Amino acid sequence: MKRTLTCITLAALALATGLAQAQNKTLRLLTWADYAPKDVVEQFTKETGIKVEITLSNNEEMISKLRATGGAGFDLAQPSQDRIAGPQTEFRIYKPLDLSKIKRELFIPSMLEATQANTRVDGKVYGLPHIWGTDGLVVNTKLSKASDYPDLCAPENAGKVSMRLKRPTLIAFAFASGKNPFALYNDAKAYAALMTEVGQTLINCKKNVKFYWDGKDQLLAGLRSGELTTAMMWDTGGWALNKTQPEIKFIAPKSGALGWVDTYAIPAKGRNDAAAYAWINFNLRPEIAAKVASAAGNFTASKGADQLMNETLKKQFADSFPEAALKNIKWYPAVPAGVEDIEGRILDRVKAAQ
Repeated sequence: MKRTLTCITLAALALATGLAQAQNKTLRLLTWADYAPKDVVEQFTKETGIKVEITLSNNEEMISKLRATGGAGFDLAQPSQDRIAGPQTEFRIYKPLDLSKIKRELFIPSMLEATQANTRVDGKVYGLPHIWGTDGLVVNTKLSKASDYPDLCAPENAGKVSMRLKRPTLIAFAFASGKNPFALYNDAKAYAALMTEVGQTLINCKKNVKFYWDGKDQLLAGLRSGELTTAMMWDTGGWALNKTQPEIKFIAPKSGALGWVDTYAIPAKGRNDAAAYAWINFNLRPEIAAKVASAAGNFTASKGADQLMNETLKKQFADSFPEAALKNIKWYPAVPAGVEDIEGRILDRVKAAQ
């Protein structure tokens, strides 16, 4: 009997050890499309022996998935920097980063410092910068003279524009009205009043909207065909279209493009922190970062990666962002608790309006 129990115990220990070893050799990554290209994943696995399981997501889904599990199910996530402090304060879905395990020399210092400041909760850092980019206007310059967000609502563009029913649209129109929504983040009453004004503007603008986009394929097809003359969208979409249709350009709006940074954050109940830090340091190597940036069409926080980027992308960036436009980018700060609830109510109102 004792021998049987001993055998069972040893078998259980062997199984547990095998599972632990399998977990140590797997990184469960929650990320955006194009942030983990096949060749980059293969190289990482070849160098480290760690397999990468990829789940594609977006900010809202990341928060929802991690909130539902208390931060379990993934070893590394890539939320935008403004979506870390608020959810962490409310739901405790991430764990503090051990900054001794990252290679600081691989990061652009200013971006590393800014992201650490924007993702700090109770004195601890929860995010590291990776990919960054902007939202602005993509314009068919033969069919539209749009130069700022309100031009989406101009009579000459009636029925030929597209935008998202998401918070960036609210933020963009708030800045275009001459007000700074970020300055009101901690004043719920004032922020709600501003969002109500913006919501009414968007309701009045509905007659101009051909469709509210959610996925990129419909949006890009509409611009390629001329069905759309102007859209509020991200810079890389405009640059991709510009390669084959030079008349379509990404424009930094007069009131300022909206700047975002997607980060690395470790979920609270991640099982493989070692693999997470290995992936972060691997991806910040300039030659790897340049591959990822080329796949995503954006720039990265990797120091020196810009020198290895595609020459066409570098020229498009320079054309879209002369010095004044670069200085006028409105970078998203951390979103405090409650702000997205206010925005959600306004967006629902716009969606329901006839």
